[in-house]
Parts: sequence; structure tokens; C-alpha cells
Amino acid sequence: MTPGGAMPRTFHLRRSQRVSSPLEEVYAYFSDAENLDALTPPFLRFRILTPHPVHMRVGTRIEYALALFGVPLRWRTHITVWEPGRRFVDEQESGPYASWVHTHTFEGVGGGTVIHDHVAYALPLGLLGAVAHTLFVRATLRRIFDFRHAATARAFAGDVASSEYVPRPADARS
Repeated sequence: MTPGGAMPRTFHLRRSQRVSSPLEEVYAYFSDAENLDALTPPFLRFRILTPHPVHMRVGTRIEYALALFGVPLRWRTHITVWEPGRRFVDEQESGPYASWVHTHTFEGVGGGTVIHDHVAYALPLGLLGAVAHTLFVRATLRRIFDFRHAATARAFAGDVASSEYVPRPADARS
């Protein structure tokens, strides 16, 4: 809630990507928290604080440290949906957003896998948060997910050209 009781505006980022690897392999990679470092751009100075191994299932909480624009942040997510081989959802419990719900969905297609990311997020601080979204949050999230796309392509085929970016409507718009 923002001052005055209004709900903050929810924004959406949607990305899809096809890789040639089988569904089981792709799901296993994304559901292993230790691979988050490889999927996160270095400029975030990301590290997992939760001791390894992290056993993913409903109720798992993962604590992270990162820096955004030089500001150190702590972030804790909670796995709220766990459907092996199909999807999982992590939600922010504490961190920089008013809300953050990241749904990871996987579909086997023709021997390969289509990976779908949908992030529904809201910023704190009312109008100031909305201005920050326009000025830099949307672009920063796109940059993070562009890095994730390239890292995913490398992880499964060794070459960005071997995966396909599937544009989705409403990328980082409400």
C-alpha cells in the first residue's frame, strides 16, 4: 500500500526463449539455486546467502545480497508454487519492491524447451516509484533479462544464436 492506502501499480515483464535441450534438463538447471549466479549480470554483485545446497520446494526461502546502482540490498524470496517439470514461482518476502512475483514456466516443444518468465512487480513510494520505473527500473530489468537470455543460450548450446528469443506483448508494461 502506498501512503493514503492506494495499491501500488503493478508492472509486468514477460520473456520467452526456446532452447534445443530437453525439458527435464532445462527444468533441473533453473530449479538449482546455485545456477542463479550464472544467470545474473555481474553489475548486480549478486550472491546467495542461504547455505548450499538449497532444496527447492514450496516453502523454501532464499536470501540474497546484491547491489543496485552501488547501493547494497538484501532480498529474500519464498517459493510459493513448485510443480516439477512444469513451473515454479518465487515471491519477494523482503527486498526493494513493494511486490515481486516471478513465475517460471517450462514447456517441452519438439525435443526442445520453451522457457517463459513472467514477473509481476510493483514499486514502493507511490508517484516517486512510478517515476523511477519510467526513468530506470524498466530498463534495468530488461537489461537483467537480456543477460539471462544470453546466459541461458550459452548454458544449453554454447552459442546465443542457437536459442530463439520469443517476443512477448507487454514487456515491462502494465
